[in-house]
Amino acid sequence: MMSDHPNSHTRKSLTTDLEALGVEKSDIIFIHSSFKSLGPVEGGAATVVAALEDAVGREGTVLMPSFNLVENRTGTWDIENAPSTVGWLTEFFRQMEGSIRSDHYSHSVAARGHRAGWFIKNHLRNEGMQSPWDTEPWGKTYGSNSPMLRAYDEDGKLLMLGVDYHSSTYMHVVEVSYWNASLKEDPEADYYWINRLVLGEYWDSVGRLKLGKVGDSVCRLFPIRDFMDTLLEAVRRKPERFFKYWPKEKG
Repeated sequence: MMSDHPNSHTRKSLTTDLEALGVEKSDIIFIHSSFKSLGPVEGGAATVVAALEDAVGREGTVLMPSFNLVENRTGTWDIENAPSTVGWLTEFFRQMEGSIRSDHYSHSVAARGHRAGWFIKNHLRNEGMQSPWDTEPWGKTYGSNSPMLRAYDEDGKLLMLGVDYHSSTYMHVVEVSYWNASLKEDPEADYYWINRLVLGEYWDSVGRLKLGKVGDSVCRLFPIRDFMDTLLEAVRRKPERFFKYWPKEKG
């Protein structure tokens, strides 16, 4: 079928863009996205997901946030019907036949592909790091069974598709990791919030990422483990630089 727009991106062209950016067969990719940033796409969101699946191949796995970031999160959570509130592409993705979703009232993740079931199972378990979002009966938001932590453990890649670091929920994982280390020394340690743009600028300056376009979207692609480990070390060295509020008495 011919496109109504002569410059529409296609499944093939988007796959080519993703491969040029550095997405490889068998990759595990976690995606923060702005569908609108892609420009005109022949076939819409279904084409984008198909291109992502083509790029990672049959042995790859695609993960997207499927967060329920509303006022009454516990009261509105329904794993089958609660919409994802973090972008149209994520909402389309979680509703697709064959997509599966982790059971967490707030920070659920949806997955497709070879290991999708493993990534989303057991999010209800209370194992690993604690965080401010932990609420019974749901498990540790960023614990060892969180799909986001599993993507870290399995050497996944983070694809930021047309978005900046405000959209990177992995910044919360840095906060949580820092806090849990602090709690070992002081059980009353405060939780501090990262300035995402400042820390993101630091990561860009390190230079271990790939920049390019997918469709019309300006994108970043990089290994989650390197990203997380590098940022956590930077925050530990200079917390006053990267946290939004850092008490002067702490130095």
